[in-house]
Amino acid sequence: NIMDTKFARRTERIGRTTCSYWRAGKCNRNPCRFVHIETPSPPAACGYGNTAYSYGKKPHSSSENTPKYGSKKALLRDNGDRGDATRVAKAFKKSSPRICKYWINNNCVHGEQCLYLHSWFRGDGFSTVTKLQEHKKVITGIALPVGSDKLYSGSTDGTVRIWDCHTGQCAKVINLGAEVTSLISEGSWIFVGLQNAVKAWNIQTMSEFTLDGPKGRVRAMTVGNNTLFAAAEDGVIFAWRGSSKADSPFELVASLTGHTKAVVCLAVGCKMLYSGSMDQSIKVWDMDTLQCTMTLNDHTDAVTSLICWDQYLLSSSSDRTIKVWACIEAGSLEVIYTHTEENGVVSLFGMPDAEGKPILFSSCRDNSVHMYELPSFSERGRLFAKKDVALIELGPGGLFFTGDESGLLMVWKWLEVPKVASS
Repeated sequence: NIMDTKFARRTERIGRTTCSYWRAGKCNRNPCRFVHIETPSPPAACGYGNTAYSYGKKPHSSSENTPKYGSKKALLRDNGDRGDATRVAKAFKKSSPRICKYWINNNCVHGEQCLYLHSWFRGDGFSTVTKLQEHKKVITGIALPVGSDKLYSGSTDGTVRIWDCHTGQCAKVINLGAEVTSLISEGSWIFVGLQNAVKAWNIQTMSEFTLDGPKGRVRAMTVGNNTLFAAAEDGVIFAWRGSSKADSPFELVASLTGHTKAVVCLAVGCKMLYSGSMDQSIKVWDMDTLQCTMTLNDHTDAVTSLICWDQYLLSSSSDRTIKVWACIEAGSLEVIYTHTEENGVVSLFGMPDAEGKPILFSSCRDNSVHMYELPSFSERGRLFAKKDVALIELGPGGLFFTGDESGLLMVWKWLEVPKVASS
């Protein structure tokens, strides 16, 4: 039969033809009448149940046609065998740097076959302790006053929450009626940054004072050289020192001007105050004279965070970089290393791990915190959150805390490394 012969020849020809959609990682037919290997053997096989996989590679396929990292649908379409698909899913999940957004909200239906992480972290040497979900908006401050068994957290939801460190329960809610834009502690004092003011609470005497002067939201605060510094939205940094006046224990001693936009981060180190601004600059202030000694302009977007480590200054920016600054000569600071992230950096924080190794935390605009060992910048692990992590704070006994823009407060702990008994 001529028609049967033509059909047979056509079928044989199709059976030797590689699927162009499979090459592009887009074939969704199962079974597909074209082959899913570059050199089909045997000709009639579509290659579903017998194709071997290693993550990111397909044997017998051209490298330029290999699905890119993250192309989970293409990986699963290439393999109709349930067991192979499960292995691919597990391999992807192990390598994926993304957390499952459905798992976060307790409604992921894929279970172990989900292609995204079902964990708040990736790495070892640390673990989650608990999560505290009481705030409704961005957490802007976390503080543990010395000698207190209470944890204080502030949020743009207008509240300061006081947590019992023993039970993990919220012991008290203080409604301030305005966004809390920063919060720190120093000694027995809690300082709360608000719109046009700083609230000062003494947790021992239960006294409360209002420090006026700032214009706009107080975005950052720090203490150094017995001076409280508060950075305002108009670019001015206010400085208060202790006073013997009866009406207030604080006296405004200076207003540091020079930034042209909001100051969003402050750091103290080497007898200097460092300020980072939305105007893309970093200014260096002498804490004795309260004068600006230099301006650093290497970032190309807003400076988001500053920390001092050893003799170095580390800065982060929305330009996706972390810069390491060092004194070169005559007190001048120069960039000696630049680390680039895939996304803008929200904040930086440094602390030692359980072995005393210095660890840098880099919170990025992908709802994750990258952890690096210093000075090598080798990646140590990654923490995940519902939204971008706005701040990180160190606690006692190996504890540390993260607060994200959804209002989630996470408690973490460094794990002690087992010691090997010497013979």
